[in-house]
Amino acid sequence: MSSRAPESVRFGGPASLAAAALAGGATLASIPRETRIAREVPYAFARDHHVLVARLDDNEPPTSTRTVFISAATSPLAIAELQRALGPVRIVEVAADALEKAIAKGYATDDGASARVVDEVDASLDLSRLMQDVPEIEDLLEAEDNAPVIRLINALFTEAAREGASDIHLEPFETHSVVRFRVDGTLRDIVRPRRQLHSALISRIKIMANLDIAEKRLPQDGRIALRVAGRPLDVRVSTLPVGNSPSQPERAVLRLLDKEAGRLDLTALGMGRETLATFDALIRQPHGIVLVTGPTGSGKTTTLYAALARIDAATTNVLTVEDPIEYELPAIGQTQVNARIGMTFAAALRAILRQDPDVIMIGEIRDLETAQIAVQASLTGHLVLATLHTNDAVSAATRLADMGVEPFLLSSSLLGVVAQRLVRKLCDACKVDKDGEWHPVGCPVCGHTGYQGRTGIYELMRIDDRLRDMVHDESGEPALREAAKEQGMKNLREDGDRWIASGVTSREEVFRVTRD
Repeated sequence: MSSRAPESVRFGGPASLAAAALAGGATLASIPRETRIAREVPYAFARDHHVLVARLDDNEPPTSTRTVFISAATSPLAIAELQRALGPVRIVEVAADALEKAIAKGYATDDGASARVVDEVDASLDLSRLMQDVPEIEDLLEAEDNAPVIRLINALFTEAAREGASDIHLEPFETHSVVRFRVDGTLRDIVRPRRQLHSALISRIKIMANLDIAEKRLPQDGRIALRVAGRPLDVRVSTLPVGNSPSQPERAVLRLLDKEAGRLDLTALGMGRETLATFDALIRQPHGIVLVTGPTGSGKTTTLYAALARIDAATTNVLTVEDPIEYELPAIGQTQVNARIGMTFAAALRAILRQDPDVIMIGEIRDLETAQIAVQASLTGHLVLATLHTNDAVSAATRLADMGVEPFLLSSSLLGVVAQRLVRKLCDACKVDKDGEWHPVGCPVCGHTGYQGRTGIYELMRIDDRLRDMVHDESGEPALREAAKEQGMKNLREDGDRWIASGVTSREEVFRVTRD
């Protein structure tokens, strides 16, 4: 326990009582998880004076000695005030950051008199009720750590996880704000907070993501790690100033990454039997490039993660370069890109090649330098798995050639290309059969959308000798596409027919995601 001098000159008598309490206290590295919080002290007092009053159990009599957790920032005057209000107290000093987190989490829960200190968001919070209960906010500096705002943000995370949302949008407008979730690839309105509440919500999110709450003129990016209903979530935060008013409102988008969802097997992603067998054979080749293409949000990274899961990492050195690292993979070395310090995809790849890799996964090929290093790595005995933004499998080859990759190098290294999309699955509770095909209706189970969950449709182009010669000779996309079809490749829409025929999705949904 660190010693500190009594402030008797400044505070008079109570300081000696506080000093005595401190002298008889204890020191811990953190607050025990089984600790229960007593809410006999207002949240503002606990926050501002760095104190947390605890009890042994909920049946503890009011006259019993309370345990008070403090930090180095706690003043003797605050302890003296607690002694005056509660009687004798037992003082335990903990690290300042542990105390701040415990105060925020302890007062953020909604179970009445006390709350268990846990590292996860309370899953019992009611979003709609909390929205009505948040009081009018006059002082934003006071509101940023306000307990009702904390409970409201926790409820947003809980509801988003419950609905399987991939993103949370907080968008300000002139008279109101809108919170929207992206569920199964489409946005839906969830709640409309009062416009005056928007800045407090943004500030709370910034605090959780360790962003600068005073900076409202520039975009910011951050990260929040939390648990919701026992599931670990990694939240990527992006804020962006909008409008031109003096208050400079900001919108925020939060990408939710379920770390457990990343551990999928290829068989669960929706590949057809023949496509899966061909793709599985490609990722087991000793060297070459396998590309996964599609627009943002089409599940490319999940497919690569599932592919890596089929590789024996115990006997194979698997390294990845990602921006960001979406899921943590066991026994695999993952490197985060950070362009601000010069850690680009190309720089990370050059370093990885000195780490004796067998398999390299590249989060995205964005430029010629990255593409060239990937090709050279594949030609020197490495298997390279990467994503690329193209509309279909055939255009991936021409895209790399357009970047500047030499056709003779590309033809020697490219093994195959998978293009993919995610289609929404019809809700089993309300879908109806009309003229031999199933159609969406909408019900409370699916949020009145007619769809619940998603699966994949795929287009796989395997590079055989004929296609390799055509890539070498710089044949155009129409010729490449015709040759791939003669080889047996089905395009995305044709692959979607199997889901339509089995009643998993609708024809309208397949057309929606393949209209390009």
